[in-house]
Amino acid sequence: MKFQFLSAVLLLFVFSACAPESTTQEDVKLDQTEYDYSINVPNSAKNELANYYSNSVGNTNPDVTNAGAALGRVLFYDTKLSINNEVSCGTCHHQDLAFADGKNLTEGFNGQLTVRNSKAITNPYFANNLFWDGRASDAMNLTLQPVSNHIEMGMEDMDFLAKKLSKTNYYTDLFKKAYNSSDITSEKISDAMAQFLCSMTTFESKYDEGIKSNFSNFTALELKGKRLFEGSKYFCQGCHSGITFDAENQFSYYGGSQNGATNIGLPLTRDKGINDEGRFRIPSLRNVEKTAPYMHDGRFATLDQVIDHYSKGIEMQEMLDPRFKNGNQAKKFNISDDEKVALVAFLKTLTDEKYLTNPKYSNPFL
Repeated sequence: MKFQFLSAVLLLFVFSACAPESTTQEDVKLDQTEYDYSINVPNSAKNELANYYSNSVGNTNPDVTNAGAALGRVLFYDTKLSINNEVSCGTCHHQDLAFADGKNLTEGFNGQLTVRNSKAITNPYFANNLFWDGRASDAMNLTLQPVSNHIEMGMEDMDFLAKKLSKTNYYTDLFKKAYNSSDITSEKISDAMAQFLCSMTTFESKYDEGIKSNFSNFTALELKGKRLFEGSKYFCQGCHSGITFDAENQFSYYGGSQNGATNIGLPLTRDKGINDEGRFRIPSLRNVEKTAPYMHDGRFATLDQVIDHYSKGIEMQEMLDPRFKNGNQAKKFNISDDEKVALVAFLKTLTDEKYLTNPKYSNPFL
């Protein structure tokens, strides 16, 4: 009898801890500013991105509306999407860090660490094969994976999440504005979050301004770094290509880069990447100045250390990208100190300060 009583108490405690909460509008202050969430692309990039999107990226991402993205913004920053009401997407994606989190490995809802760090969010509308292992085909496919992950946010039952949010009063108007109905479903949650993500474009860096004037705004050092980045000596843009500085033609196979992922000769520890081949998705370099630490496990604290890896640290492996091989040996590029300084100077021109501070991407919970 005593055991049955204790069991009942324990079940009641568990149910209470996980039960949907009722929250009144007065309990939470939300930014009510109406923002324009149109996908913002500079004229200089429209042709390239239109061609890239139509030929490479799937078309399952939703159309972006102001009401849909506004709802997605609230969902992105709402800790109620985690099982213990303590972790939101914004917990691991900080705007001032270009939506990375500055940590080697990401901490989930219960204090456990993931095996990889949080990737920066960089023009997801024009990207595919998202996550370090490329498992998400687009933003729509990405949104609920961290929410349902047993380490990250722990909300494994999407129907439970929908019911939980339906008892949170500020969502009534938000869903009605976005979908002409206050009914909440996991599909709508995913769609709204994808709209917010797709609205997040970053094309207002010093580099983007330079395109308009043949880079007359660049210093001599930045121009030297640009030449090194684009030149055949190191050919960095072979992997970080085009206006997105992202994985090369992400669906293609060329020079060892398959589906936007490749093996760059990192010494492998516990995490051996896609198919245990040491391959990880090639990240965009936009805002890279702000997204340290680098690589899937944050092993490099600075851009200098990243360049040092390519200079002398590439390890020979069976699946090493052919561009990093010299016969049966890993290449040593032997990048000089002066060249390293110039490359870092160029990479810093990819920082978009407006993206890091734009209020429409900020936390709406005031």
